[in-house]
Amino acid sequence: MSTTEKTSPPAKRGRPGLAAAVIVVLLAGAWLASSGLSGWFEEETGAIEGFRVERGNLSISVTERGNLTAKNSHSLKCEVEGRTTILYLIEEGTHVAVGDLIAELDVSGLLDRQVSQELRVQAARNSFTKAKANLEIQETENESLIAQARLAQDFAEQDLAKFIDGERDELVALADEEISLAEEDLKIAEDQFLWSEKLAEKGFLTRTELERDELSFARARIMMGQKRRAKELLIKFDLPKRLAELEGAQAEAVRDVRKVELQAEAQVIDFRTAVETSERMLELEEEELAKNSIQIEKAVIRAPVEGFVVYGREEGGRWGGGEPVKEGTEVRERKEIVSIPGDGQMVADASVHESVLEQVTEGLPCLLAIDALPGREFHGTVSRVARLPDKNSWFANPNLRLYKTEIVIEGSSKEMRPGMSCSIEILVDELTDVLKIPLQAVVHNGGRNLCFVRSGREVEEREVEVGQHNTKWVEVRSGLSEGELVLLTPPPGLLDDESSATDPGDDRSRPGPAGAGGARPSPPAATEGSGAGSRRGAGGESSRRGLGPPAGGTPHGSRPDGGGGAGRRGSAPSSAAAPSDRSAGEGS
Repeated sequence: MSTTEKTSPPAKRGRPGLAAAVIVVLLAGAWLASSGLSGWFEEETGAIEGFRVERGNLSISVTERGNLTAKNSHSLKCEVEGRTTILYLIEEGTHVAVGDLIAELDVSGLLDRQVSQELRVQAARNSFTKAKANLEIQETENESLIAQARLAQDFAEQDLAKFIDGERDELVALADEEISLAEEDLKIAEDQFLWSEKLAEKGFLTRTELERDELSFARARIMMGQKRRAKELLIKFDLPKRLAELEGAQAEAVRDVRKVELQAEAQVIDFRTAVETSERMLELEEEELAKNSIQIEKAVIRAPVEGFVVYGREEGGRWGGGEPVKEGTEVRERKEIVSIPGDGQMVADASVHESVLEQVTEGLPCLLAIDALPGREFHGTVSRVARLPDKNSWFANPNLRLYKTEIVIEGSSKEMRPGMSCSIEILVDELTDVLKIPLQAVVHNGGRNLCFVRSGREVEEREVEVGQHNTKWVEVRSGLSEGELVLLTPPPGLLDDESSATDPGDDRSRPGPAGAGGARPSPPAATEGSGAGSRRGAGGESSRRGLGPPAGGTPHGSRPDGGGGAGRRGSAPSSAAAPSDRSAGEGS
């Protein structure tokens, strides 16, 4: 309590509250009278009783808020790898022509890398040139070694052929000739010795001369034997040995040629690998240099088409939407910086709660009310519903799952601009000639949908079967008759407190008269196969606006109780497909 409140007299403290209560009552009465809702209530003994069950048409729809975007929009994204900072950004809404400067990103790091990369390219080019020269040198040396080996092979083959074709026979002939000469020498020596013996017998020769001639004869005979044995050794051993040596030399020469060729091939492979490696390294360094140059060029973003500029937004904001980009913002690769909407058709982007996801399908008709174009209604069609929830909606509520939905607007006009907010009513179904009552007249308790029917001064608790519903009305399939009076809130003490107790801190668990500002009631449990509206969560509230009052009905987005809804005892009614806490239209 403030100091002022402590010093104020008690009588004066009560007067402002009393005046405010009177004003609220007067305004509520005026609104009921002006909106034609006074027929909703029956008065007995001066108290608000309820609503008469009526028959009519009931529109089942899902209402969402959305923003306009151009269907054919040119998105300009950051194409610089990693993260960078926006140094310059054109003012949003500026009309640009093709080639005008839109944004400039920080590339100081890329410029430093460009200098280093140029040095690496030069080093790689030198390595490539050296590797090619070494390869040429090795190939020339290999050619010389192979030529020498093949020449040696030719010589070996010639030596073998020479021996086989002539040298071997020549050696044999030479041995025969030496034997012939030895035979002649032996014959001469023998004749000389025989003559000398005759002369010695007659005394013409001395004994010494005779012995000399005898020795010459013996020597010639020994020489004759040596020549014959030499021939035999030549034929038996020397010639085969020589043949084997020449054949071995010829085979070795062939192997030497093969060995030199293999060695040359291995050495060339090494040098060629070095050339290919250095060439590939040069290509990679040149590609990196070119890529870095392109990155520097992409840091300057220019308009590809004519139009006006719309800023992109950062993801991950507190309530699912981020702040628009600006100068000094750090952006990552593929992050949209700006977009330039194209001329033509417009679309509305909305987010649909998971509770009504099965109802919202592609092809459903829609009604749109654009905030910037009041009094005008536009038609559209659901063109796309995301298969996965939008992760950005989790920031506001980890249990909230919203699915991005796109609505194509028919008859788009130039007055529509990207970013304009709008209300979207997705028309799910149209029920005709059905019984309907206000949504808060149904209480879900103990697994049953209950209504409280007044007949005179008696109140009857009655179980009902409900069908489809929107945010204000629910179809009654059985349990009620047209014209019966149903209460908008259960009478105090009629429901069992234990079975109907909810969180005491929740306004929905507190009973209160219709229109007294209680929390909005949750929808009743629907029968199997019934449709539903949309809702953010069990008993959750939404601040989204409706589309304006339909002909002959209450305003979209207003509750039948004329206020925040009537609180009630008992657990919140459930639904097979829960309706939206946001406003929706209804037919009548």
